[in-house]
Amino acid sequence: MSKFFRSFVFVAVAFSFLLAACGTSAVPTATEAMPATQAPAATSAPASAATPTPLAPGSVTLTGTGSTFQFPAEQAYAEFFPGVDPAVVINYTGTGSGAGKKAIIDGTVDFAGSDAVLNPDEITAGKDLQIYPFLAGATVIAYNLPSLDPKNDPKLILDGKTLADIYMGKITKWNDPAIAALNPKIASKLPAQPIFTVHRADGSGTTEIFTNALTAFSSDWTAGHGTVIDWPTDKAGTGKGGNGNPGVTAEIAKNQYSLGYVEYAYAVQNNLPFAQMVNKAGNVVTASPDSTKAAMTDFANAFTPQLTAVIVDAPGANSWPIAGYTYIIIHQTSMTDCVKAQKLVEYIHWILTNPAAVKYATDLGFIPLPNAVQQKVLDTLGKVTCSGQPVHW
Repeated sequence: MSKFFRSFVFVAVAFSFLLAACGTSAVPTATEAMPATQAPAATSAPASAATPTPLAPGSVTLTGTGSTFQFPAEQAYAEFFPGVDPAVVINYTGTGSGAGKKAIIDGTVDFAGSDAVLNPDEITAGKDLQIYPFLAGATVIAYNLPSLDPKNDPKLILDGKTLADIYMGKITKWNDPAIAALNPKIASKLPAQPIFTVHRADGSGTTEIFTNALTAFSSDWTAGHGTVIDWPTDKAGTGKGGNGNPGVTAEIAKNQYSLGYVEYAYAVQNNLPFAQMVNKAGNVVTASPDSTKAAMTDFANAFTPQLTAVIVDAPGANSWPIAGYTYIIIHQTSMTDCVKAQKLVEYIHWILTNPAAVKYATDLGFIPLPNAVQQKVLDTLGKVTCSGQPVHW
């Protein structure tokens, strides 16, 4: 096992340090989290004015679950939002997009996180559910090749067809001619070892993004797309699932000669090497905020009325080819606890518009919404009601 992977700290441990690290990083303090233009005026109200009684600190808990893709951002928000509104506690768990959608349909959480859109059956079951994109991110192909030095050797390069053939089980060894042709500088270091593929075992929006991309990349990809599929490499005994982005990351780390798809923020936070990709324009690109933003721009006018969009295999010269939005799902008209509804809408508005909240997510590798997309989301957020009355931020 390479020196890099002997020293790898698994995600489950790494995330226990994430919140501690936030406290010592150059992240705005709770006081800074609310811009001066939003801070309450330092003036006294007339004695006759009716002033609402402030809620006690921590008296409202907003519970969410779902996407592990957005989990790092939600954890940062949970730490800092009480500095904006001390009455609110954010409690978000990363259980996977499928579990998140089920929980919001069942009414066991206040909001769900998902990288996958609602299918027709879920829309029917959820009745008044509305999906809100709030960040985007890249999905990357992380790998464990002990023959490569991640500090000194060039990054592995893959293209869409080769990636699809690997997950179809058509390309089975690292020194396959198709991989070697894409990597002339490291071809001699590609071993004659079987490729072990890792994928999500749970219902996953990251899987939906990845399989949407494979479907777009290659007509030879016949396994379909969605949050859960039957993986051809599993049938061949050369594939394995992991629960959540942390589980996939851990499987890649402990299995030499493996590769798998994870959210960009997980790869960055854990120093996992990930492949460059040849995009639709024929250029070799690296996953980054800029290349993901380029893909978002390519599909800026592709939103459905439900505020969903697929942003894979983007045509731009600098666009990363495997990207997707991550969503918050809430009940749009059926909430009856109007204090909680108010706080939930204020929370969503904060993560969309507050400069500090945007910085938290950007520092973790997520991409904020372009202005045109953000305005569409805010317009829809303004239509939330509770017990028949509008809810405003």
